[in-house]
Amino acid sequence: MFAAERRQLILEMVRANGAVSLRELARVVQTSEVTVRRDVRALEAEGLLDRRHGGAVLPGGFTRESGFPQKSLSASVEKTAIADLAAGLVEEGEAIVIGAGTTTQELARRLARIPGLTVVTNSLLVAQALAHANRVEVVMTGGTLRGSNYALVGSGAEQSLQGLRVSRAFLSGSGLTAERGLSTSNMLSASVDRALMQAASEIVVLADHSKLGIDTMFQTVPSEVITHLVTNEPPMGDDRASAELQALADYGVRITVASLTAMGGGNGDPVGGRPRHDAHMPGPRRHARSGSTVPPGGPLRSAPLEPMTGTTAGGRVTDLAPRRR
Repeated sequence: MFAAERRQLILEMVRANGAVSLRELARVVQTSEVTVRRDVRALEAEGLLDRRHGGAVLPGGFTRESGFPQKSLSASVEKTAIADLAAGLVEEGEAIVIGAGTTTQELARRLARIPGLTVVTNSLLVAQALAHANRVEVVMTGGTLRGSNYALVGSGAEQSLQGLRVSRAFLSGSGLTAERGLSTSNMLSASVDRALMQAASEIVVLADHSKLGIDTMFQTVPSEVITHLVTNEPPMGDDRASAELQALADYGVRITVASLTAMGGGNGDPVGGRPRHDAHMPGPRRHARSGSTVPPGGPLRSAPLEPMTGTTAGGRVTDLAPRRR
């Protein structure tokens, strides 16, 4: 494929998806990431797109939201690995909320076998994934259907969440930065995600590496409120994504990173069983690694990142958290 054809295809992918990782671009155009990086740099010089941590986005720094068909095809391997790990955080009998998104849909598919769950969601796709799980109770919010991501939004969805309290919220979005936290490109979706966040004692964000460093228009979950991030291992040489993870860890976010080269299934449990979560009901959050009590939005000590590596039945898990001193 000639350079002009390759760059045109790259540009079309970015326009369709809003943000695409270098790994995904290299796979589609069937060339190396080094060549793709050179093409992205050339397109950026022409003002046609912007480079971001390990990928490319629409120009201007704020990506637009892509439709469900494009999202479902983007980073599918990464989303599967993330969902496998996130499912290991859920315990029998829990009450949780799950937001809309293709990664949260993958999570829902893995929760069908956990008995006694109550799942509150505004996502038709999440509800569909759990529809035939006879030991899981699914509660749908009200609201207006947003066809692009099969989610219920608007005042009806937000009002149905008032007064709700659950142990954990699993949320995704269009971008994640240490500076602004989780964000999305749609105002109505952002409002519902904030209502889901307020209903939970712990906030678990599911985001593949291509969303790290991506900033979109509407903030949903500030960094200091995120309890746990489940993501995948960034591509080799993606130092900026690693720096973003470090910055999030400095905010006190517990980070679990799935190694795609080592993942082959499994339940995502670290050695010794599932990660312990102390806060299940209203009250102050607990730092996931040190166990110290931290009020929501309160100050957290910055510390160097300390990787902790274990194994699962299907691969390797790396937990990233501020090092204890």
